[in-house]
Amino acid sequence: MQSMISNYIIIVSISGVLSTLLALFAYYRKTEFSGLNAFIVSSAASAIYTFGFALELSGSNMREIGLWIKLEYLGMPYIAPSSLLMIMHFVGLERLISKKMLTILYSVPVISTLLVWTNEYHHLFYQSIYFREGAPTPLVDVVMGPWYIVQGSLTFGCMLTGMCLIVWRWSRMRRVYFRQMLIIFIGQFLPALGAFLYLVDLTPYGIDPVPVIMSITSTLYIWAILSRGMLTAAPIARENLFESMRDGVLVMDLADKLVDYNRAAAEMLPDLSAAAIGRPLAQLFLSAGQEAVDYVMNSSPHDTEEQELAWNTGGEIRYYQIRSSPVQKQDDHLAGRMIMLIDVTERTLLQEKLLQLATIDSLTGIYNRTHFMALSRQLLREAAEEASPFSIILLDIDFFKSINDRYGHQYGDMALQHVVDVCSRHLREGDVFGRYGGEEFVLSLPGTSLKQAAGISDLIRSDLERSVFYTLSGPVNITASFGVTEAGPSNGSLEELLSEADHALYASKRGGRNAVHLSSGSSIVHFTSV
Repeated sequence: MQSMISNYIIIVSISGVLSTLLALFAYYRKTEFSGLNAFIVSSAASAIYTFGFALELSGSNMREIGLWIKLEYLGMPYIAPSSLLMIMHFVGLERLISKKMLTILYSVPVISTLLVWTNEYHHLFYQSIYFREGAPTPLVDVVMGPWYIVQGSLTFGCMLTGMCLIVWRWSRMRRVYFRQMLIIFIGQFLPALGAFLYLVDLTPYGIDPVPVIMSITSTLYIWAILSRGMLTAAPIARENLFESMRDGVLVMDLADKLVDYNRAAAEMLPDLSAAAIGRPLAQLFLSAGQEAVDYVMNSSPHDTEEQELAWNTGGEIRYYQIRSSPVQKQDDHLAGRMIMLIDVTERTLLQEKLLQLATIDSLTGIYNRTHFMALSRQLLREAAEEASPFSIILLDIDFFKSINDRYGHQYGDMALQHVVDVCSRHLREGDVFGRYGGEEFVLSLPGTSLKQAAGISDLIRSDLERSVFYTLSGPVNITASFGVTEAGPSNGSLEELLSEADHALYASKRGGRNAVHLSSGSSIVHFTSV
């Protein structure tokens, strides 16, 4: 039996060492967890209690044992209230902690400490302390005083409340915090169970098992701190931050299967629900369209990357910016990746609108002069490098002023749109069509000789002549005059080409309109289709 007591003292002393290490580690760790101070007090109080109990077991007379019991009560009464406060921070109820609550929680332990140290004068905590009969070593029993019951009620009340708070938050907590919650629950349940068994005298020789149990809970706490980051931040605070993010977040494992997601992601991906946990990323992105599928096929969990995708959500196209970054464990090994989905639909549409305003003529829907010139310069440069033909067609609506004057500017605008529609029917892939100014339009035709451009011009001319434009006053026949030229050694710049095409255009005007004239640099000739 004596060897069993010795082993018990060793285990209790180890428990005290572990509690001391916990308190020191938490003190020097300095994290953002708001319940850190309560955890430090609880661990330090546990260390005082367990070391005092180890000394009590080693005592040989009532005077020694009584002193060590007093030492125990410098720590033991403060463990349960401090643990409750730590749990309240952990589950996000720190707003309920007030000065009044702290006063109530800690006034009872302070009074208990004072009463234990002065018990021989009033016997309010212990009515009597005596040696247990039949024990092979000096072990004491106590007769409870009235304040012992008060202190015991507070201790069990704090433990039970802490366990209830954990159970209350359990179903609402994200899976990633389940292990931490389980460890904290065990850290409350096992000591409470041990204390209950001690009070109903179901422990061997009436020895308090709680200090030994604390060696187990302290070990679990140390493991949780080192491997699960238990003291880094309150999980509810992290969860609230995670859930309050406006951007969608997907957490994937090494196999690119879903581990976690936030509320914003569920709103952005209609098929995302708790049932999607464990599904591969490709399956989650499949309904979003080809760009999303291509992203999954070409991205890697090892890389940090950013890409904007067109996203099909129930028939509506939205634009998501996808940011992928690796998630690493504390040992720097890859654990998976985090994918952030940022809805940039408004920004993308605004950019497209601004681009359209900068490049498109708002009335006709074709390129404006500035953008036409920029594109045509590039095409002319490429044609020169490849020694391929390049032609320009300039056309002007005949008698356009009379349409405005007779039918009004509204029909003048409609006449411009009518001409654009007719011209667009003859455009080929690679041709560039723009509004040059007023009722004048221009086409650049890469890979097209002067003869071919002349043929296209005449097709447009004849189609426009046959296409009747209707007004409220009746049909109106619209025609246009054309000037065509081809790039060559003598007209190397776009401005020179346009100048030659303009001369040919005015030749068509002077020749009676509704005609095509070609400029070859040295001469301007009328084109007649065969």
